[in-house]
Amino acid sequence: MLNPPCRTAATETGNQLLANLPSDTWRHIEPDLERVELVQGQTLQRPGAALKYVYFPASAVVSLVSGMQDGGSAEVAVVGHEGMVGVCAFMGDGSALSIGVVQTAGHGWRMPASVLASHAARHEALMLTLLQYTQALLVQLAQTSACQRHHSLLQQLCCWLLQHQDRNRSHELLVTQERIADLLGVRRETVTERAQQLQKSGLISYARGHVAILDRKGLEAHSCECYAVVKAAYDKLGGGLPPAPLADQSRCVDAGRVLPLPVRALRKPASSATFDQAATHPTSSNNDHSAPVSPARRANGL
Repeated sequence: MLNPPCRTAATETGNQLLANLPSDTWRHIEPDLERVELVQGQTLQRPGAALKYVYFPASAVVSLVSGMQDGGSAEVAVVGHEGMVGVCAFMGDGSALSIGVVQTAGHGWRMPASVLASHAARHEALMLTLLQYTQALLVQLAQTSACQRHHSLLQQLCCWLLQHQDRNRSHELLVTQERIADLLGVRRETVTERAQQLQKSGLISYARGHVAILDRKGLEAHSCECYAVVKAAYDKLGGGLPPAPLADQSRCVDAGRVLPLPVRALRKPASSATFDQAATHPTSSNNDHSAPVSPARRANGL
């Protein structure tokens, strides 16, 4: 169950990790949060580089990707409304361990990494919440590693589709076969073959750059146990999260940038988040390409 005093935070930020914080802890960190629009293909962090910000996605979805010297890469974890990007801010030396790239455009919240580390050092409840999330993330990292080694590509593809659907909260994804292949670390042709197999079985409908999940239970049956293991780890963090709110576009969007908007103004449910099929590779970034919004202060305070 969500912490009752923070239920409002859940409906207004759209991020479960923030929603799970006790109300007194939330009051301390809220002034340092700012709302940002995250663009598909945007790089939020790079391995070895000091983290400038941490991100708490709401309607956006972020892939954590490990890259190789030969240019190859593979997704090792996916982060959505259940968590955060940048756990190394309060662990180790504050440097990122993987590439963080936005897969589904949407909004989220960010905070300077040094500020989060300072808050975590002072507030035990915040540190405990962050560590509990990190434990679930480690389960996902470990399970993904084992899955890539021991399970068939068909099982991996089913698991990938389920995990991204959970975070998109839509039965449709806009994503190319090439992008899926990049994230799974395999050839595009093999993804095409497996996608056709799932389509013939009536589990998905696939057209160029568009995947519709028709039979979720069927996908779960064809997936390996990794999906259930990872989902169970995240389910332990808290109860169900309401749909991520969608800001009033007439008030907050101007020339592609989001204008200041009070947290309490976020009321509308989110539209279906999607992948941008045109972008098949992460764009270059210096760890700060998000469009910021004024600090997330409550309209009437807590």
